[in-house]
Amino acid sequence: MTDWADPESDAALPLTPDPEGARLVVRLTPKAARDGIEGLAADADGRPHLRVSVTAVPEAGKANAALVGLLAKRWKLPKRAIAVVAGATDRRKTLRITADAATVEDLTRRLRSLPRR
Repeated sequence: MTDWADPESDAALPLTPDPEGARLVVRLTPKAARDGIEGLAADADGRPHLRVSVTAVPEAGKANAALVGLLAKRWKLPKRAIAVVAGATDRRKTLRITADAATVEDLTRRLRSLPRR
């Protein structure tokens, strides 16, 4: 078992390589007080995820759209580069990030710098 709290371990990150860029596992909290990236955490099984909160309600894809918009803005990516590919109606989502290797490496560095809970 990997120590998910080890900031140097890529196995501890919710980002995995994908032929088109990367896949990112997110735990989304809708109807929050503010939009924000809260940090990294692990579920009961030890699987890492990025914790994100949005003020949007979970109706008609509004929370998912807010999630994509927030990440695109923070990471300076076009919205079309981020898509929910699993968990559209669940709090735990898998996102596909279409990007080149340099962008994926930048995202990896950004994720490593986030607080872990």
